Amino acid sequence: MNIKSSRLLPLAALAQVLIVAGLLGAATVASSQDKISSAFPANAHASRYGGGWQCDRGYRKAGDACSAIRIPAHGFLAASGEDWECKRGFRKVGMGCEAIRIPANAHADDSPFKAGWECNRGFRASADDCVRIVVPANAFATETPYGRGWECERAYRLKGDGCVPVTVPANAFLRGGEDWDCDRGFARRGDGCSAVEIPENAYLDSRGSGWRCERGFGEQTGRCVALNVPPNGFIDYTGNGWRCIDGLRKHGESCVGD
Repeated sequence: MNIKSSRLLPLAALAQVLIVAGLLGAATVASSQDKISSAFPANAHASRYGGGWQCDRGYRKAGDACSAIRIPAHGFLAASGEDWECKRGFRKVGMGCEAIRIPANAHADDSPFKAGWECNRGFRASADDCVRIVVPANAFATETPYGRGWECERAYRLKGDGCVPVTVPANAFLRGGEDWDCDRGFARRGDGCSAVEIPENAYLDSRGSGWRCERGFGEQTGRCVALNVPPNGFIDYTGNGWRCIDGLRKHGESCVGD
Protein backbone atom coordinates (compact mmCIF):
# COMPACT_ATOMS: atom_id res chain seq x y z
CA MET A 1 0.00 0.00 0.00
CA ASN A 2 1.37 3.38 -0.94
CA ILE A 3 1.29 6.49 1.23
CA LYS A 4 -1.60 8.06 -0.73
CA SER A 5 -3.96 5.12 -0.19
CA SER A 6 -3.10 4.88 3.51
CA ARG A 7 -4.32 8.49 4.00
CA LEU A 8 -7.63 7.92 2.14
CA LEU A 9 -8.75 4.96 4.24
CA PRO A 10 -9.20 6.90 7.50
CA LEU A 11 -11.19 9.57 5.64
CA ALA A 12 -13.52 6.98 4.14
CA ALA A 13 -14.02 5.39 7.54
CA LEU A 14 -14.78 8.78 9.06
CA ALA A 15 -17.36 9.48 6.37
CA GLN A 16 -19.11 6.19 7.13
CA VAL A 17 -19.21 7.03 10.82
CA LEU A 18 -20.79 10.42 10.10
CA ILE A 19 -23.41 8.87 7.81
CA VAL A 20 -24.38 6.32 10.45
CA ALA A 21 -24.59 9.05 13.13
CA GLY A 22 -26.79 11.14 10.88
CA LEU A 23 -29.15 8.24 10.23
CA LEU A 24 -29.37 7.48 13.94
CA GLY A 25 -30.11 11.16 14.71
CA ALA A 26 -32.83 11.34 12.06
CA ALA A 27 -34.36 8.16 13.40
CA THR A 28 -34.33 9.60 16.91
CA VAL A 29 -36.07 12.86 15.73
CA ALA A 30 -38.62 10.90 13.73
CA SER A 31 -39.27 8.67 16.71
CA SER A 32 -39.77 11.69 19.02
CA GLN A 33 -42.08 13.36 16.48
CA ASP A 34 -44.09 10.15 16.19
CA LYS A 35 -44.44 10.06 19.98
CA ILE A 36 -45.62 13.71 20.06
CA SER A 37 -48.07 13.30 17.17
CA SER A 38 -49.45 10.13 18.76
CA ALA A 39 -50.53 12.29 21.73
CA PHE A 40 -52.82 14.30 19.44
CA PRO A 41 -56.28 13.12 18.36
CA ALA A 42 -57.02 12.48 14.69
CA ASN A 43 -57.21 15.59 12.48
CA ALA A 44 -55.15 17.69 14.91
CA HIS A 45 -51.70 19.24 15.05
CA ALA A 46 -49.42 21.02 17.54
CA SER A 47 -50.69 24.41 18.64
CA ARG A 48 -48.87 27.32 17.06
CA TYR A 49 -48.84 29.06 20.43
CA GLY A 50 -46.79 26.30 22.05
CA GLY A 51 -47.97 23.37 24.11
CA GLY A 52 -51.12 21.41 23.47
CA TRP A 53 -52.87 20.87 20.15
CA GLN A 54 -55.49 22.37 17.88
CA CYS A 55 -57.76 20.92 15.26
CA ASP A 56 -56.92 21.00 11.57
CA ARG A 57 -58.73 23.42 9.29
CA GLY A 58 -62.28 22.21 8.72
CA TYR A 59 -62.51 20.61 12.16
CA ARG A 60 -63.45 21.89 15.60
CA LYS A 61 -62.77 20.68 19.14
CA ALA A 62 -65.34 18.31 20.62
CA GLY A 63 -64.05 17.29 24.03
CA ASP A 64 -60.74 15.47 23.47
CA ALA A 65 -61.32 14.95 19.75
CA CYS A 66 -61.74 16.92 16.52
CA SER A 67 -65.04 16.63 14.67
CA ALA A 68 -65.57 17.67 11.06
CA ILE A 69 -67.48 20.92 10.56
CA ARG A 70 -70.77 20.22 8.79
CA ILE A 71 -71.32 22.88 6.15
CA PRO A 72 -74.98 23.19 5.14
CA ALA A 73 -76.31 23.97 1.67
CA HIS A 74 -75.52 27.58 0.60
CA GLY A 75 -72.77 27.77 3.22
CA PHE A 76 -68.96 27.84 3.18
CA LEU A 77 -66.07 27.32 5.56
CA ALA A 78 -65.22 30.55 7.39
CA ALA A 79 -61.76 32.10 7.05
CA SER A 80 -60.88 30.94 10.57
CA GLY A 81 -61.38 27.35 9.45
CA GLU A 82 -63.28 26.66 12.69
CA ASP A 83 -66.83 27.63 11.70
CA TRP A 84 -69.08 28.21 8.68
CA GLU A 85 -70.90 31.15 7.17
CA CYS A 86 -73.77 31.57 4.75
CA LYS A 87 -73.34 32.83 1.21
CA ARG A 88 -74.58 36.25 0.16
CA GLY A 89 -78.37 36.24 0.01
CA PHE A 90 -78.67 33.74 2.86
CA ARG A 91 -78.48 33.98 6.65
CA LYS A 92 -77.85 31.56 9.49
CA VAL A 93 -80.96 29.98 10.97
CA GLY A 94 -80.16 27.15 13.37
CA MET A 95 -77.76 24.77 11.61
CA GLY A 96 -78.66 25.86 8.08
CA CYS A 97 -78.76 28.79 5.66
CA GLU A 98 -82.11 30.37 4.88
CA ALA A 99 -82.74 32.54 1.83
CA ILE A 100 -83.21 36.22 2.69
CA ARG A 101 -86.44 37.79 1.44
CA ILE A 102 -85.62 41.26 0.20
CA PRO A 103 -88.73 43.46 0.19
CA ALA A 104 -89.58 45.98 -2.51
CA ASN A 105 -87.56 49.24 -2.42
CA ALA A 106 -84.67 47.53 -0.61
CA HIS A 107 -81.28 45.99 -1.41
CA ALA A 108 -79.12 43.20 0.01
CA ASP A 109 -76.79 44.11 2.87
CA ASP A 110 -73.77 42.06 3.98
CA SER A 111 -73.68 43.23 7.60
CA PRO A 112 -74.03 40.29 10.02
CA PHE A 113 -75.87 42.55 12.48
CA LYS A 114 -78.80 43.38 10.19
CA ALA A 115 -81.65 41.47 8.59
CA GLY A 116 -79.65 40.96 5.40
CA TRP A 117 -81.28 43.88 3.60
CA GLU A 118 -81.56 47.63 3.87
CA CYS A 119 -84.13 50.06 2.54
CA ASN A 120 -83.23 52.27 -0.42
CA ARG A 121 -82.82 56.02 0.03
CA GLY A 122 -86.21 57.65 0.49
CA PHE A 123 -87.63 54.60 2.29
CA ARG A 124 -87.42 53.25 5.83
CA ALA A 125 -87.97 49.85 7.44
CA SER A 126 -91.38 49.07 8.88
CA ALA A 127 -91.60 45.47 10.14
CA ASP A 128 -90.50 43.37 7.12
CA ASP A 129 -91.10 46.02 4.46
CA CYS A 130 -89.86 49.41 3.30
CA VAL A 131 -92.28 52.35 3.36
CA ARG A 132 -91.78 55.64 1.58
CA ILE A 133 -90.56 58.54 3.71
CA VAL A 134 -92.76 61.59 3.44
CA VAL A 135 -90.48 64.64 3.61
CA PRO A 136 -92.37 67.74 4.83
CA ALA A 137 -91.87 71.28 3.59
CA ASN A 138 -88.58 72.95 4.57
CA ALA A 139 -86.90 69.58 5.18
CA PHE A 140 -84.58 67.20 3.32
CA ALA A 141 -84.14 63.40 3.17
CA THR A 142 -81.18 61.90 5.02
CA GLU A 143 -78.95 58.94 4.14
CA THR A 144 -79.55 57.03 7.37
CA PRO A 145 -82.25 54.33 7.27
CA TYR A 146 -83.07 54.96 10.95
CA GLY A 147 -85.24 57.59 12.62
CA ARG A 148 -87.53 59.90 10.65
CA GLY A 149 -85.45 59.75 7.51
CA TRP A 150 -85.40 63.55 7.17
CA GLU A 151 -84.11 66.67 8.91
CA CYS A 152 -85.24 70.28 8.94
CA GLU A 153 -83.38 72.75 6.75
CA ARG A 154 -81.21 75.48 8.27
CA ALA A 155 -83.24 78.21 9.99
CA TYR A 156 -86.07 75.74 10.67
CA ARG A 157 -86.69 73.51 13.69
CA LEU A 158 -88.68 70.36 14.31
CA LYS A 159 -92.22 70.75 15.59
CA GLY A 160 -94.52 67.75 15.55
CA ASP A 161 -94.27 66.13 12.11
CA GLY A 162 -93.04 69.26 10.35
CA CYS A 163 -90.53 72.11 10.32
CA VAL A 164 -91.28 75.63 11.50
CA PRO A 165 -89.04 78.69 11.01
CA VAL A 166 -86.68 79.75 13.80
CA THR A 167 -87.55 83.27 14.98
CA VAL A 168 -84.33 85.15 15.68
CA PRO A 169 -84.92 88.17 17.98
CA ALA A 170 -83.10 91.48 17.86
CA ASN A 171 -79.44 91.43 18.95
CA ALA A 172 -79.18 87.70 18.23
CA PHE A 173 -77.89 85.32 15.55
CA LEU A 174 -78.78 81.86 14.22
CA ARG A 175 -76.80 79.10 15.97
CA GLY A 176 -76.54 75.50 14.77
CA GLY A 177 -79.17 76.06 12.11
CA GLU A 178 -82.11 75.44 14.42
CA ASP A 179 -81.62 77.75 17.41
CA TRP A 180 -80.35 81.24 18.19
CA ASP A 181 -78.00 82.93 20.62
CA CYS A 182 -77.49 86.50 21.73
CA ASP A 183 -74.81 88.80 20.36
CA ARG A 184 -71.84 89.64 22.56
CA GLY A 185 -72.87 92.12 25.25
CA PHE A 186 -76.39 90.67 25.45
CA ALA A 187 -77.87 87.85 27.55
CA ARG A 188 -80.78 85.56 26.76
CA ARG A 189 -83.94 86.52 28.63
CA GLY A 190 -86.98 84.45 27.65
CA ASP A 191 -87.58 84.91 23.92
CA GLY A 192 -85.28 87.89 23.55
CA CYS A 193 -81.85 89.36 24.31
CA SER A 194 -81.22 92.00 26.98
CA ALA A 195 -78.10 94.16 27.26
CA VAL A 196 -75.65 93.05 29.97
CA GLU A 197 -75.48 95.68 32.72
CA ILE A 198 -71.84 95.95 33.79
CA PRO A 199 -71.25 97.49 37.25
CA GLU A 200 -68.42 99.83 38.14
CA ASN A 201 -64.96 98.19 38.32
CA ALA A 202 -66.09 95.28 36.15
CA TYR A 203 -65.76 94.15 32.53
CA LEU A 204 -67.62 91.94 30.04
CA ASP A 205 -66.51 88.32 30.41
CA SER A 206 -65.11 86.12 27.64
CA ARG A 207 -68.51 84.57 26.92
CA GLY A 208 -69.93 88.00 26.27
CA SER A 209 -73.11 87.31 28.23
CA GLY A 210 -71.91 88.18 31.75
CA TRP A 211 -69.34 90.23 33.66
CA ARG A 212 -66.40 89.87 36.04
CA CYS A 213 -64.85 92.20 38.59
CA GLU A 214 -61.51 93.82 37.85
CA ARG A 215 -58.41 92.55 39.69
CA GLY A 216 -58.45 93.72 43.31
CA PHE A 217 -62.25 93.69 43.49
CA GLY A 218 -64.69 91.01 44.62
CA GLU A 219 -68.34 90.50 43.70
CA GLN A 220 -70.93 91.35 46.33
CA THR A 221 -74.66 91.40 45.55
CA GLY A 222 -74.27 92.40 41.92
CA ARG A 223 -71.47 94.92 42.34
CA CYS A 224 -67.67 94.98 42.65
CA VAL A 225 -66.18 95.93 46.01
CA ALA A 226 -62.49 96.61 46.65
CA LEU A 227 -60.71 93.77 48.44
CA ASN A 228 -59.54 94.49 51.98
CA VAL A 229 -56.27 92.55 52.02
CA PRO A 230 -54.86 92.29 55.59
CA PRO A 231 -51.19 92.30 56.55
CA ASN A 232 -49.42 89.07 55.52
CA GLY A 233 -52.06 88.52 52.87
CA PHE A 234 -52.00 88.85 49.08
CA ILE A 235 -54.41 88.82 46.13
CA ASP A 236 -54.84 85.24 44.87
CA TYR A 237 -54.53 83.93 41.31
CA THR A 238 -58.16 84.78 40.47
CA GLY A 239 -57.55 88.45 41.14
CA ASN A 240 -60.88 88.61 42.98
CA GLY A 241 -59.92 87.13 46.36
CA TRP A 242 -57.00 86.93 48.79
CA ARG A 243 -55.07 84.38 50.82
CA CYS A 244 -52.43 84.35 53.55
CA ILE A 245 -48.72 83.77 53.13
CA ASP A 246 -47.32 80.33 53.99
CA GLY A 247 -47.40 79.58 57.72
CA LEU A 248 -50.54 81.67 58.32
CA ARG A 249 -54.22 80.96 57.78
CA LYS A 250 -57.35 82.97 57.15
CA HIS A 251 -59.38 83.91 60.20
CA GLY A 252 -62.19 86.30 59.34
CA GLU A 253 -60.52 89.26 57.67
CA SER A 254 -57.07 88.58 59.14
CA CYS A 255 -54.11 86.24 58.79
CA VAL A 256 -53.19 84.38 61.98
CA GLY A 257 -50.72 81.69 63.00
CA ASP A 258 -51.70 78.07 63.44
